[in-house]
Amino acid sequence: MASWDDVRRIALSLPETSERPWYDGVAAWRVKDKPFVWERPLRAKELSALAPAAPQGPILGVRVADLGVKEALLADDPAVFLTTPHFDGYPAVLVRLDRIDVAELTELITEAWYTRAPKRLAAAHQALAASNGAAEQHSGTRATPDG
Repeated sequence: MASWDDVRRIALSLPETSERPWYDGVAAWRVKDKPFVWERPLRAKELSALAPAAPQGPILGVRVADLGVKEALLADDPAVFLTTPHFDGYPAVLVRLDRIDVAELTELITEAWYTRAPKRLAAAHQALAASNGAAEQHSGTRATPDG
């Protein structure tokens, strides 16, 4: 299962990503000053609203492409993904970090980065990843998002 060290490593492997504290002093990762993943402890009101099913472990906030993606993630694996009324109408999900594997986390963080990265930067990264993927596929190895 994933850890904060995994989140940090994956996020910082993406171009022009920085780590800066969020509103409450918790960690957040940004591309060009736009947050795409962040530490998101549940607030007291959220804990009581979710009780007794409120998760106890670390929670990661993740930006997603749109509300359709959010609904799909929530329906696909409610043991990993959740939301609260605070995020109603907002394209983000909360992730139980101790229930997601590193490969899925890598995909999720990379997709979140694409939602916030400037178009030219995202296109350049995608082209590089595609060329690395073709070269690695030819050599019989799998491509990884961090190149």
